[in-house]
Amino acid sequence: MPPDEGRNDPLSPFLPGSTERLSASPHRKRIRVAYSDRYIPNRDSVNLQAGFSLKPESSATDERVPSRSSENELDSQRIEEANRTFTEVLRSELFGDEVPSSEPGRTPPSLGAEYSASGSVTPPRLHPSTPSTPSRNLFTFKSPSARRTPTKQLNGATLDVENEVFSLSPVRFQSQQMLLSPRKQLRSIPKVPFRVLDAPELADDFYLNLVDWSSSNILGVGLSRSVYLWNAVSGNVSKLCQLPENDAVTSLAWLQEGKYLAVGSHRGIVQIWDAEAERKLRTMDGHTSRAGSLAWRGHILSSGSRDKSILLRDVRESGSYFRRLTGHKQEICGLKWSNEDDKLASGGNDNKLFVWDSISDSPLLRFTEHVAAVKAIAWSPHQRGILASGGGTADQRIKFWNTMTGRQINEIDTGSQICNLVWSKNSNEVVSAHGYSQNQIAIWKYPSMRQVTALTGHTCRVLYLAISPDGQTIVSGAGDETLRFWNVFGKGRPEYREVTLLDVVPQLR
Repeated sequence: MPPDEGRNDPLSPFLPGSTERLSASPHRKRIRVAYSDRYIPNRDSVNLQAGFSLKPESSATDERVPSRSSENELDSQRIEEANRTFTEVLRSELFGDEVPSSEPGRTPPSLGAEYSASGSVTPPRLHPSTPSTPSRNLFTFKSPSARRTPTKQLNGATLDVENEVFSLSPVRFQSQQMLLSPRKQLRSIPKVPFRVLDAPELADDFYLNLVDWSSSNILGVGLSRSVYLWNAVSGNVSKLCQLPENDAVTSLAWLQEGKYLAVGSHRGIVQIWDAEAERKLRTMDGHTSRAGSLAWRGHILSSGSRDKSILLRDVRESGSYFRRLTGHKQEICGLKWSNEDDKLASGGNDNKLFVWDSISDSPLLRFTEHVAAVKAIAWSPHQRGILASGGGTADQRIKFWNTMTGRQINEIDTGSQICNLVWSKNSNEVVSAHGYSQNQIAIWKYPSMRQVTALTGHTCRVLYLAISPDGQTIVSGAGDETLRFWNVFGKGRPEYREVTLLDVVPQLR
């Protein structure tokens, strides 16, 4: 066998010093190739669009399908912005002004297309039209003859400081301007809490509601038999009350005005306290088991209990309650009044979500799609009649309901137990607190339900969640006996207030 038989080397006839093909056929003529030590290809014969599969980047407004991927909304925005910047700089470096920069939401023309005087794009020519090698001499260095701005005077000579001859940067001046130009400030959410408070004996019980934030910026926390108040302005902590030894705090709820606090107990007793005066106003009974959920609607206080009933109490009247609502088959673990009308949503350990009105003893709406306990309930402050609910470990889904039509409008699988829900006051976003397995706090855009970010740090399931009166901060509580404060949302729009003449001219008062 000859030494070169079977050799498949396409470069063999072009090796220096070779005068004939090593394994050439005897009928093929010898090919003489002129070559040198520098090979510069003819770019006119190269189809860059086909060779490198050049294609426009996708628009930033592409429709996204909600998923449980690890990449959240903020990370996606940063990646898209970085990719867009890299693409623009690469285009500028490779082609200069020969290829127009792409614009978001607009597909750039093909490399063979031309622009007319009116700005429209004409069809590409039949023959290939690709960027060619610049005609300037690559090995000649001289000062530019044309004067451009900005310029600089040096020893009587005018120099163009933007010319590449005088640049110390590895990229063109146009690329430098692109990299240094101001860009849209992306939203940033700190991944660590700005404050952590110890909460010893904070119960690790899914069915309790032990944290609530008042409109006067006072945070109420139930720890074992005691209720503590933390002033978010001064940072002072005070003890409001302590229940007897055979009792424990099971729920808290501030009146909208923020001065009065309702406290539910393990024995089913509900107390009303004046937080400013630190004085108990009254005690109301009616439940035969623990009152694990409370909700205010003006002067009406509703309480849900393990005895499967909901009591409506008018704090102006002498009686303990004026109506008992029954319908759930197990413990009531979630109660929320709507913001616009007199509708009460209740969730139970029987996997049911009911909506009640203020005049009927039977549920107005019954939702039975959840397959686990429904504790997490939140009404939208931005759209009337929109209700969000979250299921427990066997469900793991956030569902959205239109209570005006009685239909489900959306849902998303979060992948973990949903312990609480809060709707942002300043933006159309939902905050969910989760249990097993990541014990995270997730922020979702509504209605796309794209996850904005996830906050981690708790070592136990996040059972308690509340939002500050200004809507910028959320507090989370967990079985690890800590309260963590997260700066999540920006400032909301100022509330509308009618201006009167007395406001403009105070001396007329």
